[in-house]
Amino acid sequence: MNPSTAQAEVIIDELVRNGLREAVLSPGSRNAPLAFALHRAAEADRLRLHVRIDERSAGFLALGVAARTKRPVVVVCTSGTAATNLHPAVSEAFHSGIPMIVLTADRPPELRAAGANQTIDQYRLYGSETRLFDELAVAENRPGQNAYWRSQACRAWDAAGNGPVHLNLPFREPLVPTGDADWCEPLAGRPEGGRWTEVSDLGDGPSALSRLGASRGLVLVAGGAAEGASAWGERYGWPVLSETGGVGLSGKAAISTGMWLLNLPEFVRRHRPEQVLCVGRNTVFRQVQRLLADTGVEVLLAHGGVDWPAPAHNVREVAETFGSAPGPADHDWLLGWQQADHKASAALHAALDLERWPNGPIIARDLVDALPRSSLLVLGSSNPTRDVALAARHRPDVAVHRNRGVAGIDGTVSTAIGSALAHEGPSYALLGDLTFLHDSNGLALGPAEERPDLTIVVLNDDGGGIFSLLEQGNPEHSSSFERVFGTPHGTDLAQLCGAHGVPHTLVRQRSDFLEALRWRPGLRVVEVQADRAELRGVHERLHAAVRSALHG
Repeated sequence: MNPSTAQAEVIIDELVRNGLREAVLSPGSRNAPLAFALHRAAEADRLRLHVRIDERSAGFLALGVAARTKRPVVVVCTSGTAATNLHPAVSEAFHSGIPMIVLTADRPPELRAAGANQTIDQYRLYGSETRLFDELAVAENRPGQNAYWRSQACRAWDAAGNGPVHLNLPFREPLVPTGDADWCEPLAGRPEGGRWTEVSDLGDGPSALSRLGASRGLVLVAGGAAEGASAWGERYGWPVLSETGGVGLSGKAAISTGMWLLNLPEFVRRHRPEQVLCVGRNTVFRQVQRLLADTGVEVLLAHGGVDWPAPAHNVREVAETFGSAPGPADHDWLLGWQQADHKASAALHAALDLERWPNGPIIARDLVDALPRSSLLVLGSSNPTRDVALAARHRPDVAVHRNRGVAGIDGTVSTAIGSALAHEGPSYALLGDLTFLHDSNGLALGPAEERPDLTIVVLNDDGGGIFSLLEQGNPEHSSSFERVFGTPHGTDLAQLCGAHGVPHTLVRQRSDFLEALRWRPGLRVVEVQADRAELRGVHERLHAAVRSALHG
């Protein structure tokens, strides 16, 4: 057996022994040893293999699967710019705390020194955005290699528990199996499929916050711990707000209009919390940032990732979990938030009923209302995540995923596909047109690849609608807005989907939209076209309605 084949076979075998069940592969020459090893493992039903021709899409597919399964997923690519294309997904995984193991093939040192084809400097390619980096020595047929490879695979698996790990693997030719099984030592792993290195948990478990002590507090949820945070808030009388509104929040403490309420200065002054428990990475809304920057509010983070969301750099305590009880519950405190939520919700939906279909908030409300129970909803950055937070009704039975680690639009189609492949139940995604176009390669599924049961709803307003709501959209910038911010593209999404063999439906009426949302298996795209010019006015009218309901 040649050394490259032996190394790849052993590393994949040991990762499977550690618990690897999903892997994503992008084709190439230098990563051929890993491709053969993955294919062999998949044929033996030891793991599920996904193949994607675009490395950026492959990285986000792995991220989507890992976000749902909560266990490391391997993504494999060849050398050169292929490895660079994984960087956006690595960044998102690092800042979101999503487990991922990146295996990049590389040229051996003598070829790097010779300026070989398809060669860049891959040493610590992803900088500080990995939990572990290791460049393995070039494989040699000598004793001790099996133990070295297996121990490094175990180390990578343990380090990837809440973020990405990067192993750079220089391979010498031959890169394909040569048919000779001889090796200088046994290449087997531990008996009965055991791990090469067992890691004992010698600690006391995840750290928990100890300084929760206020009777008037607030819980802000951004990550996947919504269920636990909701139960905690209900138990201790703290309102629970989420950057997805009421979607994914359960319990009587859930406040579905929280993002509206925090945007009303008069309300915040009268309902100012003493402490804010921030669960996950809350980064979407400016009103959230204002609250966290209030020096009179003590901020505590239940956050297992890095790069704390701390606008005023005044976080009092950080721990992986929340656990200790605050002071005596103030029932009037929670009641005040609940009453305001009821008023705001009634005014909001009455105002939405007066708006002309379609627009972002109405589409978000219609979609969330139509979701079957136990659905997964993947949200694109920019307007879709905001529209759901501001307009959707309370749906505690829906799981939500957003790429909010660094909040890019990179790879969102692939993230949705990966999440859907790992979700047991119906899956939907709500994306803007630019987000959809940015990863249209995610629709390129080979004939042997598994199709997800995923309905992708694309709100197509022919450009960057989010900028209409920001300072760039103010009237004084109208002369430059459309070209450099609005960025109309005029792409025919039906033809794009047709080129990939993905069913596409363009709906022009609300009744047709609701019919198109009925659950069907397979991958499909539902497109709704809207007028971007109307968006700013819609938001202004909704804000005025909510403010009037609470303050007259």
